[in-house]
Amino acid sequence: MSSLKLGLQLGYWGAQPPDDLIPLVQEAERLGFDSVYTAEAWGSDAFTPLAYIAAHTTKIKLGTAVVQLSARTPTATAMAALTLDHLSNGRVILGLGVSGPQVVEGWYGQPFSKPLARTREYIDIIRQVLRREKPVESGGPHYPLPYTGEGAWGLGKPLRSITHPLRADIPIFMGAEGPKNVALAAEIADGWLPLYYSPFRPEVYADSLGSMRPEFEITQFLICNINDDLEQALMPVKTMLGFYIGGMGAKKHNFHMELMARMGFEAEAHKIQNLFFEGKRMEAAAAVPDQFADEISLCGPIDRIKDRLEAWKETPRACARSQRFSDATTPRFARGRSIERPRQAFERPQRANKAPAAGQ
Repeated sequence: MSSLKLGLQLGYWGAQPPDDLIPLVQEAERLGFDSVYTAEAWGSDAFTPLAYIAAHTTKIKLGTAVVQLSARTPTATAMAALTLDHLSNGRVILGLGVSGPQVVEGWYGQPFSKPLARTREYIDIIRQVLRREKPVESGGPHYPLPYTGEGAWGLGKPLRSITHPLRADIPIFMGAEGPKNVALAAEIADGWLPLYYSPFRPEVYADSLGSMRPEFEITQFLICNINDDLEQALMPVKTMLGFYIGGMGAKKHNFHMELMARMGFEAEAHKIQNLFFEGKRMEAAAAVPDQFADEISLCGPIDRIKDRLEAWKETPRACARSQRFSDATTPRFARGRSIERPRQAFERPQRANKAPAAGQ
């Protein structure tokens, strides 16, 4: 493809909110970044920071990557999206995801069963709210509207949003990892938010994306870490992967581990998980293959990143969501010229791709 849009992935907060949120996003907007994305897990929410960002920016698109389905009913999510879309003058991208059973059942107190069917119903209801063609109704088993089940008073009736949405077609993206979920995104969503994607292994998702429409957009999570020492540059990536593949899920069912296995690193994925559950977190991070960490990120000296970026430019309909790090060994994109360095890495005349191996 001839161009690659840039997004800034802020993620969710840690123990405290970031102290440089607005300067960071304003600098990204000044540099021409297309979009900024927030997330949620079991702490900070995704919508509130975007409202704050909207008040301090004018052009950059405001995306959630992702809002968890179980955190809100479909109508509540639609209300938040249409409100923020008005406040931001039509800049919202609504990214949705099912999360995982540990969070859904442990934090939200809801069953995780039937994630694909739940997602289909959820998005249908949101689109009904946004179109505002008639009162919203849903006969599905997961989000019945009106509700007539156990405990109902029998007084509910279909309702239409009081507020007229600014846009009836707010883009809805799906965060998805499993083959069936990715295929569902290609069928019913406007875009896909992959967590791990390698431009050197397009076959991993080829079947799932076979029916995607021409306007379908893939907004890839892509860590960019500029450091003249490649080994040091990859360490934050490997630490993140060690945590997600090792512990962000149950021992018997971890979507991130399963994805790594499908991408050709099955034995390594199981080793990482075993080490993590043994309490050996540093060893789990060290066990992440350099090749895997390198393929799903852009790390190393800036000239190396420019060379490897060519493969990403060939991925379909792409926007790269660049993630920052906050440790002392990694450039902070928020300070002075440091955000310029990732931007510079993305600016180079197109060249022929080279198949990679870590260290090249």
